[in-house]
Amino acid sequence: MNQFQPLVFSGVQPTGNLHLGNYLGAIRKFVALQATNDCIYCVVDMHALTAQLVHEDLKEQTRSIAAAFIASGIDPTKHIVFNQSAVSGHAELAWIFNCVARIGWMNRMTQFKDKAGKDAEKASLGLYAYPSLMAADILLYRATHVPVGDDQKQHLELTRDIAQKFNLDFAAKIRAIGKGIDIKVGDEPVHAYFPMVEPLIDGPAPRVMSLRDGTKKMSKSDASDLSRINLMDDAETIAKKVRKAKTDADGLPSETAGLAGRPEADNLVGIYAALSDKSKADVLADFGGQQFSAFKPALADLAVEVLSPITGEMRRLMDDTAHIDAILKDGGERANARAEVTMKEVRDIVGFL
Repeated sequence: MNQFQPLVFSGVQPTGNLHLGNYLGAIRKFVALQATNDCIYCVVDMHALTAQLVHEDLKEQTRSIAAAFIASGIDPTKHIVFNQSAVSGHAELAWIFNCVARIGWMNRMTQFKDKAGKDAEKASLGLYAYPSLMAADILLYRATHVPVGDDQKQHLELTRDIAQKFNLDFAAKIRAIGKGIDIKVGDEPVHAYFPMVEPLIDGPAPRVMSLRDGTKKMSKSDASDLSRINLMDDAETIAKKVRKAKTDADGLPSETAGLAGRPEADNLVGIYAALSDKSKADVLADFGGQQFSAFKPALADLAVEVLSPITGEMRRLMDDTAHIDAILKDGGERANARAEVTMKEVRDIVGFL
């Protein structure tokens, strides 16, 4: 059987300051993937409206994400870096997918329930339907692989459901225009226009937790700035936040089993391991038996060593907004060229004149 052309797609929402969890869990992985894949990396500024409609600094936040991509090592000349709203195909395909997706599927999306909370009736339709837009983001480029964290796996499953229903519902038309590829879904052969996208969840993508509560994920929305290390923090601020990070009274264990039931200790050891490209066992082999008063300065020094070059380059890029805008414009034009190929064929498949 033929294969879809391998393509990696992912996006980051421009809301709040990027932090260490974003870098270790996503952006660093984006950088690694570009060495062996065709990649499209998107600043999903349309998604930002689902969290908050009115932004005073959305343009600046969008530039900041792009700057973080580039400062971390993503090459916008070999790959595509752009902002979502620059390509109208995202919104157009999302509407078609709104008509493909079933209400029952959307009702199962747990992240909507988490974000809407008790005021679900007051949440925007955009927040409810944004997994459909996420599916459009991915499938607009017929991407085959998406690096995701645990919190987005359910949305990727929905993307597969939408792709499968579209492929089955329009199977005859897809075959008629000669644009599909024969694939297997389970044991069944399907003539598909959209690929059954696969998650990329292996590799260095740790779940970084709050510095103030090891049971909660590090978040841009946490009220306490001490809960996270922002990519734009200077060395003194990083050291302060690590020093104030919550721990327990016991010292570091010599083996990983000793981290069980100690979320804050486990988190700090995990951060050190990720920053140093070591395993937790390796870290404990070096620091086991020591107190956090000795470990925290070493962690702070390591975080500064890794993040300072990125922070410096981000600041330089953010001081030259014309350069960032030019990169996004070029990326948007190249993304739009690919997207319009898909949309022309989708319009034909659906039956639009």
